[in-house]
Amino acid sequence: MTEFAARIAGAPISWGVCEVPGWGWQYDAETVLAEMRTVGLAATEFGPDGFLPDDPADKAKTLADVGLRAVGGFVPVVLHDPAHDPAPEVATALEGFVAAGAGTLVLAAATGQDGYDDRPVLGDAGWNTLLGNLDKLAELAASRGVLATVHPHVGTMVENAADVDRVLAGSSIGLTLDTGHLLIGGADPVALAVNHTDRIRHTHLKDVDAGWAARVQSGEVSYTDAVREGMYRPLGAGDIDITTIVTTLEKAGYDGWYVLEQDTILADRPSDEGPVADVRASIGHLNEIAAALR
Repeated sequence: MTEFAARIAGAPISWGVCEVPGWGWQYDAETVLAEMRTVGLAATEFGPDGFLPDDPADKAKTLADVGLRAVGGFVPVVLHDPAHDPAPEVATALEGFVAAGAGTLVLAAATGQDGYDDRPVLGDAGWNTLLGNLDKLAELAASRGVLATVHPHVGTMVENAADVDRVLAGSSIGLTLDTGHLLIGGADPVALAVNHTDRIRHTHLKDVDAGWAARVQSGEVSYTDAVREGMYRPLGAGDIDITTIVTTLEKAGYDGWYVLEQDTILADRPSDEGPVADVRASIGHLNEIAAALR
C-alpha cells in the first residue's frame, strides 16, 4: 500500500448510513466494513451513533478485526447558543476517539433541529458565540491529542461562502474541506483549496451534479430530495474539479486523510452490487490522480 493509498478512508454515509431520522434503508456495520476492506480502503470514520459499538474498546476491536484504522468522526453540536455549553458532549466524544485511536474530530455547527433542509438566521451575537466555541473545542481536542476541524455542511450554521469566510477570519480552527457540501452551499471548493490550503486539515471528497446543486441553492428542491435523486456522483463523474483540489493539497504538503463520501439514500436493500460500485469508481479516479503526481 502506498503512502497516498494509506490515507484514503471511507465513511458509512456512502452506504446510506446516516444520523438523520428516516434517512433511508440502513446497511449493517458488518456488511459495510467488509465491503470497505474489499475495495481496499485503509480506514473509516465512525459513522452515526449506534453504527459501531458504543464502548470505545469494542469499537476499536470491531475495526481492527477487519483491518481498518479509525479516522475519527462527524460530531454535530450546537455552537451558537450562549445558553448551551458544547464542551461536555465533545469531551465525551473525545474519550471514545482516544480509546479507539482516532485522531480527527470533525465538528459541525448544528442548528439544534433534525435534518439538513433548513437553518435559522444567525446574528452577530450568535456568531461570536460560535467562533469562540470553535477555538475552545479545538483546544480541548488538542489537550487529548486529537485534531479538531470544522465541517462546512449544508443545513448547519456554517454552510456558505460567507460563513466559511467568517470562520477563517474569526477563529484559528482548521477546516474539513468537504467538496460537495461546499459547492452545494454556494462556496467554491477549488478556490478554498487553492487560497486557504494552510487551513485545511481534513478532506471529505465528494463529486456533485452541479444542476442538482443549483436547484438546492434556489430552494426548488430540498437537500434530502436532491440526495435521493442522485446529486452526489462518484469522483470524476460530477462537476467538481477533484484533480485540482487533490493536486493542490499534495503539492502543498498536505498529509491528512482523504475520506471518500458520496451521501446516499437507499429506499431498500439493493438487488445489485449497490453503493460499493460507486466507492470503487471513486477510488479508481483518486488513484489516477495520485499516479499523475508521482
